[in-house]
Parts: sequence; structure tokens; C-alpha cells
Amino acid sequence: MLTLALAGGAFAAEDYTENPGKEGNGNFTIGPDYEPSPELQDQGNPQGKSFQFTMALADSKIFRGDDETLEPTKGLRKARNIYVYVPAAYKDGTKAPFLVIHDGPGQLRNVSTALDNLTISTDPNRKLPAFIAIAVQNGGDDSKGSQRGLEYDTMSDREARFINDEVLPAVLQNKEIRAAYPNIAFTDNPWGRGAMGGSSGGAAALTMGWFRPDLFRRIITYSGTFVDQQDDDAAEEKKYPLGAWEYHSSMNLIGNSEKKPLRIFIHASENDNGSTLPESSYHNWVMANERTADVLKEKGYDYRYVYSLASGHTDRRVYAHTLADTLVWMWRGYHD
Repeated sequence: MLTLALAGGAFAAEDYTENPGKEGNGNFTIGPDYEPSPELQDQGNPQGKSFQFTMALADSKIFRGDDETLEPTKGLRKARNIYVYVPAAYKDGTKAPFLVIHDGPGQLRNVSTALDNLTISTDPNRKLPAFIAIAVQNGGDDSKGSQRGLEYDTMSDREARFINDEVLPAVLQNKEIRAAYPNIAFTDNPWGRGAMGGSSGGAAALTMGWFRPDLFRRIITYSGTFVDQQDDDAAEEKKYPLGAWEYHSSMNLIGNSEKKPLRIFIHASENDNGSTLPESSYHNWVMANERTADVLKEKGYDYRYVYSLASGHTDRRVYAHTLADTLVWMWRGYHD
């Protein structure tokens, strides 16, 4: 039997099954008008507890802020903020599922409100498990040569290891969190471990699942940077010369690899970055997401692709309109 060795114990992957069905799978076009979802608005339901602490980059063994690919002109944080939301429905001592949110706090408020409203839903088709939301701030700046770019756009398992080996233990060991939840714990089940992000944070979410499906399997990406934005001098360039572009084009990693145990949501906006560039460009965001959707479909993945009209890169209106539906679709079928 295949056993996955994870932080906090071991999980027998073959012992867990779920049947989410195909509802909500496929390609969808929305807009051009966007109404905020009532499930992302305060409805007076019990709220959970919020926490915040910092992690110094210098204390990390994985992202110390001294990588050779970093450009001196790029901004670099000395410490990153970690934001944690534990929903009211969480029972101390249970091994909680969780969702990592890149570029924290990012969409933490929307996710927290969705948890307040949907963990207590009486509609089984409109219910969320009591997952803990962990929003992780990037290391600084953006694009090639930056710490954020190193963390998010690099085609490796470094970000997955950073979250699993450093962030999760820091959350569990935090004194304030421990005072409120003395027996807090995270699930060892990779199907109870999700990652979410926008732009390069979206690419990071997919990369976490792609390189470490033994750790993370539920992936949410908005305006994902599935383009060539990996550092030109990164060691990974030798194996993946076009960065995340390799997922769907050129090497076609998704299509040419054995199907992985992942559930994937992707989104692109009509006016996303590089949307007017020709198909020959390695920086056409919309085409990159469309090709990713095509290859996920061909490979038989459980996927959902949303294309939003009259919208921009990581458009807040799109989040407000879709995120509740996205979370419900993403966690459908999960059980303790």
C-alpha cells in the first residue's frame, strides 16, 4: 500500500475515496455584468478567529532572500506576514483541512466570509467543510528577478516544501493560536489540502499540486501566470526553459504526463495581461489559460475553467461574483 509521509503523521492514500461527480466541470463564460455573491457578504452568522504573525526570511531554509537569481533593484521583505482564519465550525482537536492563499492576505476576507456562511449551510450541495484558511505573504516585489517570482513562477517543488515544512509547523506552533486551540491539527489527507492564488500566485498553486500531489490536491487559480515568467538564470531553466508555459505548450507537461490526482479550477479575464499578444508570444495570458483548460479536458481531469468578459487581471468583481461557487465546487466530495 502506498503511504504518504506528511507533516504530523502518515496517510494511506488508497484508503480514501470521494465521489464529487462531474457537476460544475467544464468551460464557462460569465459577464460582462457582475453581481457580488450574497454568500461573500456578512449574514450575521457566527464568525471564527483571526490570527497574524510574521516569519523572518533569514530564518527560512528554503526562501532566505539570498538566492543568486534575485536582482538587487527588486524589493525584498525582511519578514513575511502569515494570516490565519479558523472558522467557528472548526472543532479543536480534529485534523482540519486547509486552504493556502498566496499573496496574503489577498482573498482571505472573501474566503473567511464564505466559511462563515457555508460551513453551516443545510444544503448539502451548498456546503463547505470547516477548513482553515492560511494566507501567506510573498517575499517581495514581482516578476523575474524578484523573491515573489522565485517563489511563485519557479517550476519546482520549493514552494510546496516551504508551505509544508515551514509555514504549517509555524501555524501549529504559534502561541496565540495554541492558546485558542490547544489541540489544533491539520489533516494528513492530501485531498484536504488546497492552494489558491491569482496571477503568479495562481501559477504557484498549480505548481504546488503538480510537483507535490502527495501534499496538495485542490487547486484554485485566477488569471494564472501560465506563461514564461521563470527567472532566466534559474536552475530550473535547464529542464523547463519556458517556465509555466511548459504545462500546456512546447513540452505539454500536463498532456504528456501520467494523470495526477488533482482537482483544478482556472480562470482568465478577457483583458488579462498580454491578452492582445499574438499566439506566438510566450506571454499571452488568455491563450495560456485556454490551452491549459484544453489539455486538462483532454487528459480527463476534474477541472473548471471560467472566462470572464469585460474584466481585467485578477478582477475584484470576478472574485466577488464567483469565489463562493468556486469554493463549493472545489471542496465537493471531501469528507473527514
